[in-house]
Amino acid sequence: MQIGQFEISEPVPELKNTVAFAMLKPWIDVGRVGSLVLNKLEMHFDAKELTRLSTPGMYFDFTRYRPRLIMSENKRVLSVPNTIIRHAHDAENDRSILFLHIREPHMAAEDYASSISDLMTYFKVKEYCRIGGMYDSVPHSRKLIVTGNLTEEQHVLAGELITSRSSQYTGPTSIVNLISEKMAEQNCNVTSLMVHMPQYAKLDSDQMGASRLLECICAIHNIKSSIVDSSLGESQYKEIDKAVAGNPEIQLLIKQLEAYYDQSNDSSKDTTSSKESNLSPEIESFLNEMGEQFNQK
Repeated sequence: MQIGQFEISEPVPELKNTVAFAMLKPWIDVGRVGSLVLNKLEMHFDAKELTRLSTPGMYFDFTRYRPRLIMSENKRVLSVPNTIIRHAHDAENDRSILFLHIREPHMAAEDYASSISDLMTYFKVKEYCRIGGMYDSVPHSRKLIVTGNLTEEQHVLAGELITSRSSQYTGPTSIVNLISEKMAEQNCNVTSLMVHMPQYAKLDSDQMGASRLLECICAIHNIKSSIVDSSLGESQYKEIDKAVAGNPEIQLLIKQLEAYYDQSNDSSKDTTSSKESNLSPEIESFLNEMGEQFNQK
């Protein structure tokens, strides 16, 4: 069966009470937190591939998303970048789950967004939850902040795991946001969860960010919290402690970030104020410089 540019092999699975979790490369997958979380959930629920784009070259520039040669059964094969969708059944909650590994398109973006939203509409998706991570002016020595756009019931379930903060951002964004608009028009709950990670310590795979994001997802969607493992993240962040131990300048900066973090997360303070207005341009510049240094290591 063909839905937009997605071909689904027969027999088409029957899904019900479906929740869709989506991540977007490369916009909001810093530290690979979105990918890591989806992979973890897919393993937990034994997810199977549902579909992928029939002709990914319609939407992607392969000089920017590079195909790769990989070994498969002792043969070299070409792996072509694609948007991949997997599905699973959550028996405990009697529902289906879709996992969307979405790539940012380079062309024909409206058609691309329509194909994805049409597929979710066909399977009567009740919630479209976007997950990911972003770099922010936060210290690695404090619990990572998770913000999100949730339903009232989900806010109650999340409790103090998620920080309420209104977004004041205006400016460039992803055309993939068309999917959210199309799903909202279908009366689907459009939600999001974003973990904020220290921009002076940019890790290829931020396990702490992934575990914080997964912790929130489990609480909100009634998934066993035993799948959350923060040990790898704790080890990574201990290495950051060692890396900054001999740098008084960055240690001072981290103390300033800690003080601001503690103030911002004080329940007696207004947490909806703009964070950026409280940090000087000098601090922002220094954070960016430190992030570049960590990337080179």
